[in-house]
Amino acid sequence: MKKQAGFTLIELMIVVAIIGILAAIALPAYQDYTIRAKVSECSGIIAACKTSVSEYYASENGLPADSDAAGCATTETQYCGAPSVAAGVITVEANTDTGLPGACNLVMTPAADVTSWEGSTTCDSKYVAATFR
Repeated sequence: MKKQAGFTLIELMIVVAIIGILAAIALPAYQDYTIRAKVSECSGIIAACKTSVSEYYASENGLPADSDAAGCATTETQYCGAPSVAAGVITVEANTDTGLPGACNLVMTPAADVTSWEGSTTCDSKYVAATFR
């Protein structure tokens, strides 16, 4: 009786098919993950600006009227626009370099005494952090 020296063609084709199925599932999930990581940069910009707005409120006993009064950074990043502040409400635009089909906004609105914040967005909810859903 002759021993089998390797894999048969059918066995190799089954392995290739399994790898193809796994790749078809993994690639879209990875693309969503990379977009979410890029959009999270905008969340970091908002977090820094929230600190500035809170400090303004503590020292002036009111909400800042604009970004200059709040003292927020005005520089844009590769994936996010500069934060804008209007009556304490912070808005950052995630641009299309993130891989999103269009630009979208992340908005943080303070409570009256700036002890809590409420997030909202125009982005698809699968791309943003839980605070914006």
